[in-house]
Amino acid sequence: MKKNLLFSLTFCIAISFAACKKTSTADEAAQPEDNASKVYAYILDLGFPADQIVNKPDKFIVEEDIVFPKNMVVPAEKVRPEQYYTGSLVNQTKATNIRLRVDASMTSMLAEIDAAIAQWNSIPNCRIHWTRTTGTYDVLIVNSNLGNGVCGQGTFPSGGNAGGTIWINKNYIAGNSFAQRSRTICHEMGHNVSLRHTNWAARGESSATAVPGVGGTDASSLMNGGQCGSGATVLSAKDKQASAVLYPL
Repeated sequence: MKKNLLFSLTFCIAISFAACKKTSTADEAAQPEDNASKVYAYILDLGFPADQIVNKPDKFIVEEDIVFPKNMVVPAEKVRPEQYYTGSLVNQTKATNIRLRVDASMTSMLAEIDAAIAQWNSIPNCRIHWTRTTGTYDVLIVNSNLGNGVCGQGTFPSGGNAGGTIWINKNYIAGNSFAQRSRTICHEMGHNVSLRHTNWAARGESSATAVPGVGGTDASSLMNGGQCGSGATVLSAKDKQASAVLYPL
């Protein structure tokens, strides 16, 4: 994937001050470029190197499948330093009913989506619960041509809400097995509740800190990145433990 040109050094210095200042929704709507600057500064503050931030017209992308919309609400709180995750968590109450709406472009994969939902909803001692809905939703899953090599993308939570969108490269993964297609969806859902790639170090991604008692590499983790069509198809024991630490009952 080609990297877009980065912001200038002068611009980055300027936004580092702006990122610490809370802005109302109205202000963000009136000054979208200013909010994009804050999002960029927030990504840097999370530890992602500048040369790994891909600048798109309406979003920033890191690690190929993690999206930061330029109009997102930048969390005011600092990252809790004890999990393989980056950014803020879904509000503990909202995590018990994350409403997932399937765009018309993804209805051919309803079975795969339901299988992914079932995996998340079966994690012991974890309050995460996804519900598929046709009405009001928290997360929308849509088909998107993300190019070769990228199976899907997710969005980290902001403002206490789950990341608002999951993009699936449906045509690209169509030839994969049912289990692998469901795996892609399940993996991106993990990003939308704030989970990072378990194999971040091996992939040379920005540093992450292990969940207490659940640290170390995990070849069986469904949250390993860079394994489209070949990765684990079920959440591993460590995936489940990490989720329960982040979202305990």
